[in-house]
Amino acid sequence: MNMNEDFLKSMKDAFDLLRTKGPQEATAAVQRALAGANAQGSHAQTAQTQATASDWTRAWTEVHTGTHAQARPPRHARTHAPAPYTIDADTPGAFSAHTFSNSAGQRQYKLYVPAVYNHEPMPLIVMLHGCTQNADDFAAGTRMNEMAERHGFIVVYPNQSQAANHSKCWNWFKPADQQRENGEPSLIAGITREVMTRYRVDAARVYVAGLSAGGAMADIMLKTSPDLYAAACVHSGLAYGCAKDLPSALAAMKGGKPSRARMRAAPQRPLIVFHGDADTTVHPSNALELVASFEANATTVAPPSAAGASGNGRTATLQRLVAENGVEAEYWSIHGAGHAWAGGSQRGSYTDPAGPDATAEMLRFFLAHPRA
Repeated sequence: MNMNEDFLKSMKDAFDLLRTKGPQEATAAVQRALAGANAQGSHAQTAQTQATASDWTRAWTEVHTGTHAQARPPRHARTHAPAPYTIDADTPGAFSAHTFSNSAGQRQYKLYVPAVYNHEPMPLIVMLHGCTQNADDFAAGTRMNEMAERHGFIVVYPNQSQAANHSKCWNWFKPADQQRENGEPSLIAGITREVMTRYRVDAARVYVAGLSAGGAMADIMLKTSPDLYAAACVHSGLAYGCAKDLPSALAAMKGGKPSRARMRAAPQRPLIVFHGDADTTVHPSNALELVASFEANATTVAPPSAAGASGNGRTATLQRLVAENGVEAEYWSIHGAGHAWAGGSQRGSYTDPAGPDATAEMLRFFLAHPRA
């Protein structure tokens, strides 16, 4: 094993420490790796190694620690700690905590059953939070429980475990967590099915949505379980298969070009995508990757048009796409927006109240696309 291979192995060990021990132990491991590289390598090798370390360190910040660092947080966006979730007159239903276990492990989840539930079949929406968030935070920021009362559906919020990821990011970039009925996809699908057995759920109207790492996992769920989910929403996320480890995850987040072969498969289920064109955490090109299989084979049902921002201060460009097999998609490019849920409530983290109402537009799209 040469010096560069030794260094890369040390860096991978450091990421394992970040997950299992924390940033202090991982930082010490990186420093040891750099010291060893400096002692063994030529000047050119050392410079290359330091550049690699710099990229991998940014990966900690943007992928694994989940801080979603931005040089200039977008105006109106809220990224600090949210207030505790509270139940008010707009959310009189039951918001309860549960635990699901299978061979892949155990995850907690929160379940909102609206007061209007009367044992008749209702849609079910699975909401996957972003890094550093949890179910309460995501529910508050997206206002999904309030919308569940208004429109009549059940919402479930799987919680990522800190033991599985130090900053509670869904592990969308790990091959073991990108497969049907394996790893985290099996846990999320298992939670979905558990809710479906306990309540009257319309099996043709089960949907999945997520933000950032949760958005990336939502696309994984749609692609690997099209028999379970009728459609998906990916907000500020990434396409299934764009990464297989942390280095490739960082490259994808920067907007690196993926393999074209990955995008040739025809889409099986509808997809709605939201992405800020000023997002410096997950490059907006990832939104184009998400709709590429629609765009490459599409006929345009409506030309790109200006979509109003519901009077909240931002505008968006909306593209409606139809793939050759008839599956539909929408892509909302939100102008001036960073890494945050558009139109979200200030009660939650990573929300941009100035944006178009992503929650309302997502629900419109979902309810118009039951599974055939």
